[in-house]
Amino acid sequence: MWGAIIGDIVGSRFEFANTYRTDFSLFSNNCFFTDDTVCTVAVAEALLRFGDAGEETFKRELVRLLREYVNRYPNGGYGGRFLRWAIDGNMGPYNSFGNGSAMRVSPVSWYAKSLEEAEYFAKLTAEVTHNHPEGIKGAVAVAGAGFLARTGKTKEEIGAYLEHYYSFGISCDEWRAKRMPFDETCQGTVPIAMECFLEAENFEATVRLAVSMGGDSDTIAAMAGGVAGAFYGVDGSHQQLARRYLDEELLAVIDDFIGKYCK
Repeated sequence: MWGAIIGDIVGSRFEFANTYRTDFSLFSNNCFFTDDTVCTVAVAEALLRFGDAGEETFKRELVRLLREYVNRYPNGGYGGRFLRWAIDGNMGPYNSFGNGSAMRVSPVSWYAKSLEEAEYFAKLTAEVTHNHPEGIKGAVAVAGAGFLARTGKTKEEIGAYLEHYYSFGISCDEWRAKRMPFDETCQGTVPIAMECFLEAENFEATVRLAVSMGGDSDTIAAMAGGVAGAFYGVDGSHQQLARRYLDEELLAVIDDFIGKYCK
């Protein structure tokens, strides 16, 4: 979970001013948390409080919490349709395949007791808004990869799992050279994020590589960082630096969730 949040914060200042280098300062005064962190913490709170309450209750409470978090953090940089959904209490899922479903799912990897449970809860967290098959697939793939990462599977095993969902074979260098247009879809960003995890040799290198892909840099880094954090762990110094950008309410939920599920 910290991996996703750190990826979001590090990538935030490059989302609309892309870099294609990896030797940038990891944290700066221009960094901030975005909707990726806000929604990730909302999912963590829903799992913490309602994960065992049954499917319908969990989904209802997740919807309520997502809307409350948007109201609390209105400047998170939310996508247009998600923001309309958050404001309109009568609006249901809107068939999105945006990467919002995949960027907020990292807590599921830690909450779940099995791969099947990770996939199940990933689907639930996605379909309250992103109920398009691609939106659900993105969340399931990232949550499943994160679960396998934290339970000791090798990169080869995680890569084989991801190939059930996406085609790989394009290296990060090749992706970067394409200077791809800004893309907020699951199908356009989840494979890039997962390739960054598979290629990099440690957590920090994963985040740097993900940011250097350009495009939706904070979300690509959040997705890659979430899986890398589960695989490598996250250095305490990185956590302490990231904490400076978050308020007490966000930190309280993060600390409660990690204390219960991320030991």
